[in-house]
Order: sequence, then structure tokens, then C-alpha cells
Amino acid sequence: MDSGLVTLLVDSFPKILIPGLMVTLPLALVSFAFALVIAVATALVQYANVPVLKHVARLYIWIVRGTPLFVQLYLVYFGLPDLGIMLDSLPTAVIVLSVNTGAYAAETMRAALESVPAGQLEAGFCVGMSYLQVIRRIVLPQAFRTAFPPLSNELISLVKDTSLVASILVAEMFRAAQEIVSREWVTMPIYLEVAAIYLLFSTVLTWLQRMGERALARHGMERG
Repeated sequence: MDSGLVTLLVDSFPKILIPGLMVTLPLALVSFAFALVIAVATALVQYANVPVLKHVARLYIWIVRGTPLFVQLYLVYFGLPDLGIMLDSLPTAVIVLSVNTGAYAAETMRAALESVPAGQLEAGFCVGMSYLQVIRRIVLPQAFRTAFPPLSNELISLVKDTSLVASILVAEMFRAAQEIVSREWVTMPIYLEVAAIYLLFSTVLTWLQRMGERALARHGMERG
């Protein structure tokens, strides 16, 4: 390999990694936290069969899952100014990623809620719990254990999806790679380098996911 290329890759590595650690991962984690709130609320509305709100939740899921994330980013960042609503690129990224991931996670949570045996709800009512207490103490803990693997997969996908926010000028690590490419005119090696860093992040998150699954399995065996 050409020594100049090696030097470029060595120099560019921290310039890509640091935005990844300082922007990409925090952006993904913050967006995922908001997405979980949206997902749980949307799933509970459907689970409880709340009139009107259930249909609003289904409409939200249908629209968000049926349109590309890239288009959603452009609609909010470039479209809302036509309506007099101006948002900076980072808040736009958080809002769109949260709303998008929340729609997918809501379906995961809804399925997890429905997997809890009805007899456990009835048992909670029999010991004098209110509906909200049954949901909080019995249904949600079991639903989260069931939903943990697919929700973890959503987080890993979200980390990779953050690369799309480079299109609205968020200074995350793919944007940093694009700037290096435009300055150095070296394409394939730099994009392979950023792909390797995304792979590293995904691998670490997958490892943490497996640790979490094993911990939940042990906890389930102890309770059993």
C-alpha cells in the first residue's frame, strides 16, 4: 500500500472516530430514548384500545413506516421553512430519528404487550391493583423483557441510520468522512474506513445486547 495513503488513513481515523463518539453515538442514544417514550405510549394506546387515539397511533405508524427516513429528514429540514418553521440541523435529526424509530419500536412493544398472558392481568386485578398498577408492575416489565432483543436491533439500526443526517449538515462521522474525501480526493479507502468504524460500533452494541439477553435470562430463571 502506498505510504501516502497509509498516512492519510492514519490521520483521518481520529478525525472520523471523534465525531462518531461525540456526535453519532450521543445522537443515536438520545433519539432512541425519545423513540422508546413514543413507542411505549403508542403501543399502550393500542393495547388499551383507546377510542380515536388508537386510530391516530395506527395512522402515525402507517405514515412513518411507509415513507423513507431520508425523505422525512428533507421534509422537516427543508420543507418546514416554507411554513415559517425553522429548525437547526441537530434538533431536526433528533426529532426525525426519534419519530421514525418510535414507529418501528411501537410495533415491537405492541406485540410484546399482547404476549403477556391475560391471566396475569386478571391475577393483578384480583389482588386489588388498579389498571395502571397492573400495567406498570406486571405487563410492562414482562413486555420489556420480551422486546429487549428486537429493541436492541432497532438501536443498532439507528446508529447506522445516523449517517443519513449528513445530508442536512449534521457534523457526525459520515459527514466528517465526506469532508475528507472532498478535500483529499481519495474515495474508496476513506469510505471503507468509516464503514469499519460503523461496524465497530455495531459489534460493540451487539456484544452488549447479548450480555443483556443473558442477564435477563438468568433473572428469569431466578424468578422461576
